[in-house]
Amino acid sequence: MLTYTIGEDRGWDLRLLAWDVYGSLGHVEGLRASRLLSARAHLRLRAALRSALRAIEDGKLTIDLVHEDAHTAVEDWLTRRHGVSGEQLHTGRSRNDQVAVDVRLFLKEMLLELHALGTDLAAALAGFAAQHATVLWPGYTHTRRAMPSSVGLWAAAYGESLMDTLESLPALWARVDRCPLGSAAGYGVPLALNREATARALGFGAVEHNVAAVQLGRGKLEAAVLAWCGELGQDLGRLSSDVILFSAEEYGYLTLPVSLATGSSIMPHKRNPDLFELTRARAASVAGDHAAALHLARGLPGGYHRDFQLLKEPLIRGTTRTLEMLEMMIVAVPAIGVDRERCATAIHNGTLATDEVMRRVEAGTPFRRAYREVADELTRGAVFPAPSKREILARRRSTGGLGNLGLAHLRARLRASRAWETRERRRFESALRRLAGPPPGRKP
Repeated sequence: MLTYTIGEDRGWDLRLLAWDVYGSLGHVEGLRASRLLSARAHLRLRAALRSALRAIEDGKLTIDLVHEDAHTAVEDWLTRRHGVSGEQLHTGRSRNDQVAVDVRLFLKEMLLELHALGTDLAAALAGFAAQHATVLWPGYTHTRRAMPSSVGLWAAAYGESLMDTLESLPALWARVDRCPLGSAAGYGVPLALNREATARALGFGAVEHNVAAVQLGRGKLEAAVLAWCGELGQDLGRLSSDVILFSAEEYGYLTLPVSLATGSSIMPHKRNPDLFELTRARAASVAGDHAAALHLARGLPGGYHRDFQLLKEPLIRGTTRTLEMLEMMIVAVPAIGVDRERCATAIHNGTLATDEVMRRVEAGTPFRRAYREVADELTRGAVFPAPSKREILARRRSTGGLGNLGLAHLRARLRASRAWETRERRRFESALRRLAGPPPGRKP
């Protein structure tokens, strides 16, 4: 039965092991502020936990088969080395609020990293857009040629779409940035805990106010994070699909260097877009992770349930998949080539039909009549005079159009987003450094 109830928890808890120690360091600060630890016991426990952090870094503290999870591994390590100090550590908390704080600390680091990578990718797309701002190619609707577009418009669109998701992170961050310690098993503890001191020590912006709300948030918070990751994945998957399609021989607008393609085991001419196909597949998998988290907690009554144990797997897997996708696409986007000649030759009669309609509208013909005239002439095989690239761009000077990409606006959004990240990272990492203390051999 123990094998069944523990399941794969040990493996996922390895990702939380250091965060469990940091959470305990913050808890110890809260216990001292609550006068539930003597000054001497506080110093002993803090020193022991700091040595546990170093032991994790050195691979000396890990989760073995004798341990149920990260919490028991840390407490066992402390008790064996520091005796009664380790036994004092669990005062005023439950494994329920302990894992909740571990997960939130993990998420704070992961979300900051995902945000940093996302802004780097948006910046890479802005650079790609600037490099190819006037390279025209067809825009598509229903996968059929529609109107003139450009490589610059395409890349900038993905950059702005990514920014839409990245700029929504502060609202999600506010939910993650609340400390659950002190809620215990969901109903608090009969001790006068200074929960605010614990939250400050860990670098949280606030406490999770209602102690019962912590367990109601299990599954809901994980699903919200994975939904946010899913939005990033949707852009990355669609961007990958575009690259796969437009680099195929039938299109040939984009080219893939050898570093971004793989060969075939039997066909020597093949250059397969595996990196982009696997990104598209990983994006779909993140959506699956979101669904798993969403449904695990659905329909449960209030309070803690062991079902929550299974939330760690989709959460850690989904956020890690998102991080890996972003890392790969940051490398891939600047390396994509553009065949300008193939792009230019794809702008022909049908793609320019709407330009002809609008030319006649500007000359005084009502739109609907001009539309019918051009449609009739196309069916009879008419060829319209093709405007030059300069004319095509000049006729699209409205905000965000081919001739007015507004990349300065995109870059301003990037700067503002990075400024937010810098502030939050500084606050979080400063708290972690204070908890971890000075490196060994260096005086505080």
